[in-house]
This record gives sequence, structure tokens and C-alpha cells, in this order.
Amino acid sequence: MSSDSAVAIRASDVSKCYAVYDRPSDRLKQMAASALHRFAGAPLKRFHSQFWALRGVSLQVGRGECVALIGRNGSGKSTLLQIITGTVSPTEGEVEVHGRVAALLELGSGFNPEFTGLENVYLNASLLGMQRNEVESRLDDILSFADIGDFIRQPVKTYSSGMVVRLAFAVQAQIDPDVLIVDEALAVGDARFQAKCFARLKALREGGTSILLVTHSTEQVVTHCDRAILLEHGEKLADGVPRQIVNQYLDLLYGREPAHTAPAEDVGGGHAVALPSQLLDSDPEFSSRAQPSFESRALYNPYEHRWGDRRAEIMDFAVFAGAAIYPPSVRARSILTVYVRYRFLADIVRPIFGISVKTKEGLTVYGTNTEISRLEIPFSSEAGGGVVCCTFEMNCAPGDYFISFGIASRDIRGEIVPHDRRYDSVHLSVEPGEEFLGITDLRAELRVV
Repeated sequence: MSSDSAVAIRASDVSKCYAVYDRPSDRLKQMAASALHRFAGAPLKRFHSQFWALRGVSLQVGRGECVALIGRNGSGKSTLLQIITGTVSPTEGEVEVHGRVAALLELGSGFNPEFTGLENVYLNASLLGMQRNEVESRLDDILSFADIGDFIRQPVKTYSSGMVVRLAFAVQAQIDPDVLIVDEALAVGDARFQAKCFARLKALREGGTSILLVTHSTEQVVTHCDRAILLEHGEKLADGVPRQIVNQYLDLLYGREPAHTAPAEDVGGGHAVALPSQLLDSDPEFSSRAQPSFESRALYNPYEHRWGDRRAEIMDFAVFAGAAIYPPSVRARSILTVYVRYRFLADIVRPIFGISVKTKEGLTVYGTNTEISRLEIPFSSEAGGGVVCCTFEMNCAPGDYFISFGIASRDIRGEIVPHDRRYDSVHLSVEPGEEFLGITDLRAELRVV
């Protein structure tokens, strides 16, 4: 940032260490040992182990900036937010926060369950530094945003979790804070409430409010945030463009290191399958070529993001728009036919093939897979490999789009195991067609009746 006036939050080398005791008696021993150390100068003996929830984390959030904190469970996100809001003190490092702070860290934090919703509005607002006359001037907006009806006069202990979030967010967001911190609270609300919340967040940002958002929703990060910060084991791994940081986060979740599999020549490059004449005429060896040709194809994006254990591999692709193969651009509403060749390097039960189309910003326009379509791919490495064909209408606004492919399976717990995911691997441009607003044309018909 160019100056301190442009910085809303600054954390410098923040660390947090917790003492972990095996037995309650060890806590008493530690208190006695600490007292002897302070008053008698005795060597300090430790009766606990140390857990560092954060290690040397530094970050800045500018005025009007929306920054996402992402990471796996236990990475230190909530601890960092608690330190920034002042509810937890850091073991090392410093934090500066400029202006009024509003925070949604836990459901109902700051609410008295015995008080009514209305009483809690006044209580919560006073904790945020608002005078009673300020609350009364904004009360109608708060109640309208929360939209919980007559429950506003009932004790909060009778509320559902969604109602608690509605009321808490309504209070925090309607006071126009300088800094708003949200820790997964919006995940509880329904779709309509979430849309209303993000519209309010946008209005707050435009008014200069800085937002620090913790979420596991990668779509929310890409769509709503200016930057993203990735934490892992209490340390900051990356800070940058949301789409790139989300990809690194997916690496942590699923891993990019290939598993130890049989060499490709042991299982073959895939047997020849019956292909449409359209593909055979353009590339007779598409289904039987021993080596991957993916990277040599037109439309290939060399900045694709690829990960998986490689027990299966996506080898090649072909894209047709009508009779044209690998078209650099297509007209809106063109019918695209995409062929994708894969091979197995290990036994895989019920493999799942998927395809998705995203905007250049990373917003998913459409996605499907063979599990959704109830289409089975032949099992195991004995099949060698095969080809999947997907036909769809590119019914999108003009601009650049990226097509992603993936092949995966489910483990015994039903969890998805990625074998080869190639994200943003095919780049395609859509030329202008009929004018409309948005990403995709729903082909609405307007008429006056």
C-alpha cells in the first residue's frame, strides 16, 4: 500500500502458541513452576507441549478491498481472525486495525440467548459502539434485512441457526463498519439470503469497507474477492490473485504428486475404439496413439492447472464446431463436439469423467460428468482406455472461455479421488451473437399482454 491511510488491516509476523496439557494436574504444576520462576528465579520447567496455531503470518488489507482467507481445517484461519478482532492475543507479532470493526466469527456470538431478537439488536449494536438513537434510526433497515418476522420479539434461544445468522449479519452489515470480518457464517443461510448478503457486501465495499472473508467455497472466492491468502499449518503459503490461490488450495486438498503406477507401456496406450467419421477423417490414430498429444493441439492452454494421482490420464482431445476442427473462435449458440481420450494406469472401479466450462474469471458456466449422466466408463486397466464424447451448445456471451476435463473415482467412503484433472486446459473464444445481458442466453421471450 502506498500509505497507512490506505491500509485497513496490517498483521506483522503474527504467531500464536497454545499450551496443551495431558492431564489437569499438569496445569497446576505449570502454575507452581511459573510462580517459582518469577519469585525465586528457579529454572522454568514445562509440564505441557506447545501447539503453534500460527507462525509468522503477515498480511495487509486495503481500504475497500475484499480478501479471502482459505485453507484446510486447522490451518489457522479462525485463530488469525480472532487475533485481528482482538478476542485473542498473539504470542508474537503485532496487528493494526483502523476504524470500526464488525465481525461474524461464530453463530450468535455477542447474543444473549435469553433476550429477544430486538433486545439483542440493541445489545449487539452497543457493543459495536453505536448510540441508541443511531440504532433506532437504522432499526427498520436491520429488521427488514434480517426478515425473521414476529420472531424478532422471541428469545434468541428459540431461533434456528439460519435465523441467528440473519439477525447477526443484519446488525453487523447495517452499521457501515470500516472493517467487516466474516468467518463461514454465510454458509448457513439459504440461497436468497446469501444473495442478499453478497449484494450488501458489494455495497459496503463500494463505500470503502474492507472485508476479510473465510470460506471453503472456491466460487465465492473467485467471484467476490480481490485477493486470496492461503494458510497451511499456521503459515502463509501464498497471497495473490484468487483464481491462482484457489488452484493451490485444491492442490493441498487433493495433491498433485502422481501415485506410483505401472509404466504406461505395461498397460498399453488404449485400444482402438469405433469413432465417428468426423474424427476419423481428421485424425485416424486419435484413439490408438501411444503417446499423449494433448499439449500439441490447437486451443491448448499452456497455463492449465493439472493435478491428480495419475492412476488414469487424459491423453488427447479434439474440438469440433460443425465441420471445423479446433476453431479459434465460434459464434454464440454454436454446437460444439468435444472428444477426450483417456487411459488407465491402474485398476479403477467405476471411473467418473467430467467436463466444465468457465469464464476467464473462473466462474463456472456449466459442468457435468458421467455419474450425473448415469453413463458408465468401462472398469479397470484391462480396458486400456477409451474416448468420451460431449456435445453441447455454446450459448454464452461474447468473450474468452476455458474448458476443463477430469477423471476420478470414489473411495470406499464415497469421497472423490482425482486421478487426472486438467483445469482451464482448452481456450475458446465466443464471437458476438444476439445481444443480451449476463453470461448465458436463456432465450427469454418478451411480450406485452
